[in-house]
Amino acid sequence: MTEAQTATPPEPTKAKVKQPPVLFEQTQRVIAEASRALGGPLIAYWNNPRGSVCHNDVIALYELLDKLGQHETIYLFLKSDGGSGQVSLRLVSLLRQHCRRLVALVPLECASAATMIALGANEILMGPTAYLTAVDTSLNHALSPVDRDNERVSVSLDELQRVIRLWRAEQPDSTENPYKHLFQWVHPLVIGAVDRAESLSIMLCRELLAHHIADEAVANQIATTLNSKYPSHSYPILLPEARKIGLNANPLRPDVNALLVELNRLYSEMGQKATTDFDEIHAHGNEILNIWEGENLQVYFQQDKDWFYRIEERRWITLNDNSGWRRIARVGGKLKRSLMHIA
Repeated sequence: MTEAQTATPPEPTKAKVKQPPVLFEQTQRVIAEASRALGGPLIAYWNNPRGSVCHNDVIALYELLDKLGQHETIYLFLKSDGGSGQVSLRLVSLLRQHCRRLVALVPLECASAATMIALGANEILMGPTAYLTAVDTSLNHALSPVDRDNERVSVSLDELQRVIRLWRAEQPDSTENPYKHLFQWVHPLVIGAVDRAESLSIMLCRELLAHHIADEAVANQIATTLNSKYPSHSYPILLPEARKIGLNANPLRPDVNALLVELNRLYSEMGQKATTDFDEIHAHGNEILNIWEGENLQVYFQQDKDWFYRIEERRWITLNDNSGWRRIARVGGKLKRSLMHIA
């Protein structure tokens, strides 16, 4: 048995661990300028492609809103690939406790659960490269199939239904049950869980739209369209399509769009992978995944952990995990940094 295959991971070679940059002063300048241009407070929410909308985001947002207080209108910059739709409902509910009118600013991708956040806004302002997406639910279940890296994969109801439809279209005279063969690859409990999650997704969309659309039939039509019309979960819904399905979507002013694109550039620099490779099976990962920011306050989640590749299981495992939420605030002209402990 080789050293890499022993039960206890060997000690990695010592090396200086790389750290991601935190560009608080630069992002604060952009947020201040954008707030002046908009005529109201701006809250920024940004996800690294490996980050997601998660329950801890609610506490992070509360930190900002507690400091921000009540306003007639709050502007929310959104850049995310999605995450938990149930968290989207919690985030919108929290935002609406601090404003009468919520405006979503979308300069780039605003996908899946982020689209659901945008549904809770009175108005969605979209830049030239902006898009929303379908919100049909995919589920990563404990009994989901595994990929080549031995990781559980997400399963969507739309994909399962298309397999069944294709089976029946190709074999219209067959009396054989297609689920009998599908169950060899996807556990029956996964199929049931995904079907349940699809119903939940439609319900969440209706609840979010109810914040500003009184007509239940209109809200239900928009929710159903976003959950079932599009052939791909990542189908880009551009401004004309967003208007067509009934959303109050309008163009984002060029000057504001330019500021938000610059803000995204700064966040992308903060969110770059800072990986330190010790050898072929040991590494340390430092990466900022989620960022919330408002005037004089930035809250972000930083992944900070050692990685060890367990060859016999064909997967990376984590060691010495110091990941967590960090907080930077400007108090009396000075910067105060602290950890946020969110359980």
